[in-house]
Amino acid sequence: MKYHTRLTLKIYWQHAMKYRLIVFLVAFSVIAASTLSVAAPLYFKIFFDLLISPGVKAEITGGLISILIIIALLELIQWFFWRLATYGAAYLESNAIADLANTCFKYLHQHSFGYFNNNFVGSLVKRVNRFTRAFEGISDRIIFELLGIFVNIIIIAAVLVYKNFYLGLVVIIWLILFLIFNWFFTRYKLKYDIASADADTRSTGVLADTITNNANIKLFCGYKREVDRFGRVNEEARALKLKSWNLSNLFEAIQGLLMVILEIGVIYLGIRLWEAGLFTVGDFVLLQSYVLIVFIRIWGVGRIIRHIYQDLADAEEMTVILDSPHEIRDIPKAKDLIVKKGAVEFNKVEFYYHQTRRIIKDFNLTIKPGERIALVGPSGAGKSTIVKLLLRMHEATEGKILIDGQKINQVKQESLWRGISLVPQEPILFHRTLMENIRYGQPKATDSEVMNASKLAHCHEFIINFPDAYSTYVGERGIKLSGGERQRVAIARAILRNAPILVLDEATSSLDSESEALIQKGLENLMKGKTVIVIAHRLSTIMKMDRIIVIDGGKIKEQGSHKELLGKKEGLYKRLWKVQAGGFLAT
Repeated sequence: MKYHTRLTLKIYWQHAMKYRLIVFLVAFSVIAASTLSVAAPLYFKIFFDLLISPGVKAEITGGLISILIIIALLELIQWFFWRLATYGAAYLESNAIADLANTCFKYLHQHSFGYFNNNFVGSLVKRVNRFTRAFEGISDRIIFELLGIFVNIIIIAAVLVYKNFYLGLVVIIWLILFLIFNWFFTRYKLKYDIASADADTRSTGVLADTITNNANIKLFCGYKREVDRFGRVNEEARALKLKSWNLSNLFEAIQGLLMVILEIGVIYLGIRLWEAGLFTVGDFVLLQSYVLIVFIRIWGVGRIIRHIYQDLADAEEMTVILDSPHEIRDIPKAKDLIVKKGAVEFNKVEFYYHQTRRIIKDFNLTIKPGERIALVGPSGAGKSTIVKLLLRMHEATEGKILIDGQKINQVKQESLWRGISLVPQEPILFHRTLMENIRYGQPKATDSEVMNASKLAHCHEFIINFPDAYSTYVGERGIKLSGGERQRVAIARAILRNAPILVLDEATSSLDSESEALIQKGLENLMKGKTVIVIAHRLSTIMKMDRIIVIDGGKIKEQGSHKELLGKKEGLYKRLWKVQAGGFLAT
C-alpha cells in the first residue's frame, strides 16, 4: 500500500513557511527555554555541594541565596521564552489551519461531478476536518515536544560526558537504542493506525448515508438491516482500534522496563564514581535531575511519535484527494467561451462509463441558434448523459462538442457553465435563505430582480406566505420545501441567470398539473431568444418544441416535430405517445 506521509509533511511545511518569521521565532524560543531548563540543575548541583561543605554558615547562606537568585532568573527567562513560543505557535497554527482548510476546499471542489457521486458527503467533510486537525497535532508535538527533547538530550549528554566519559557514553548508547526501538515500532504500528482511520471513515460514511436516507429506512422497514450493517462496520473499526491500542500498551511496557534498567544502572555507576572520589552529592543531584528529565521527555517520545503517525494516518485520506489529479481540467491557457448565437454541435461523440460501458455511440446532433429541441426516449437511453457531456460533468471519450464553433474541452469550465442555465430534475438548494438561493444564479442581482424572476417562475406566491418571506431558510438541500416548490425556485434561479443556452432536465416533473400550467408561461418567456434543450418523460410538455430528438441505446433513432413523428407508422416516439395517451406511465 502506498502511503503519502512525505506529501502530507510537504503540504504542511509549505503552508507553515508562509509564516517563516513566526516559525523561526517559535523555534528559537523553544530552543532557548529548553536550554535553560537543563541549565538549572547545574546550579542545584553547586547549591547542594555548597550546602554540605564545611565553613561559616553565614557565608554559606549568602552563597546559597546568590545561587537561588540565579536559578530564579533562569526560571523567569525560561518562562518568558515559553510564553513567547505559545503565543507564536497559536498565531502560526490558526493561520496555517485556515489556509489548509481553504486549500482543501478549493481543490476538493475542482474535482469532477462524478467524483462527488462516488464519495459520501460525510466522509469528505470528515477528511477535511481530520487533515486540518492533524496539522495542529503534528506542529504542537514537533514544536513543544520533539524540538525540546532534542535540545535537552544533546545538552544533557554533553554535560554527562564532560563529567565522566563512561557515564555519558552509557546514557548516549541507551538513548540511541531507545529511539531506534521507538522508530521501528512506530513504523510497524502505522499500518494499523491507517487501517483504523480508514475503518472509522467507512463507519462515518455509513452513518451519514443512513441519516440522509432515514425516510427510506422507515418506509421500507430497513431499521434492523441498517443496524446490523452499521454494527458490522463499527465492529471492524473497534477491532482495529483495539489492535492499535494493545500495540501501544505493549510498547509502553517494554519502554518502562528499559527506563528501570537505565535508572538503576547510572545510579550504580555514580556510586562507583563516588567511591573513587570522582562524584559529589551535588553530582548525584545533577544526575538524578537529568535522569528524571530524560525519563519525562523520553517516556513521551514513543507517545509523541505514535501520535504524529496517528495524525499522519488521519491526514492520509485527504492527502490522497489532494494527490489525485482532477478528472476534468482546463487546458493550459484555456480561453473563455464566448456565446453569441448559442449554436450547439455534437460531432461523432462517444462516451464510455468507467471506460468499459458504452453509453453514447457515434452521436451527431446540430442545434441551431435559438432552436428549441427535446430529448426523449426510454429510461437509460442516454438523454441525461448527453446533457452532462454538454456541461462537462463527464468528458466525452471520443468526438467533440462545440458551442458557436468553440470546442467546450478547450475553454474554461466556468465560462462554459456561465453560458448555460440548468434546471435539474431534482434541484438541491443551499441551507440559506430563499433570496440567497435564487440570487445564486446572478450574484449581483437586486432584490427586485430576484422577486421578478420569482414571479415569472410562480414561486413568489408561496414565498410571501412564509413568515420570513424571502428571508426564510430552506433547510439542508432545501428539505423544508416541497419538490414542486424546490423546482420553481430552481426555475426562478435560471430565469435570473438568463444564460443564452437553457437546459431543462425534467424541470416540471414534480409539479402538479395546475402548477405546471402556471409555470409554462414563465418557461415560454424564459425560452425566448435562447437555445433550449429539454429532457422530458411527459411528452405533453414538449409538443411545442421545434424539434424532438428520440434517443435509444445512446443513438438518435428519430427526429422531427411532434406531428412528423406521430406520422410514422412504427416509430418509437409514436409508441411512447400511445402508452402515455392511454394513461400509462412512461418507462
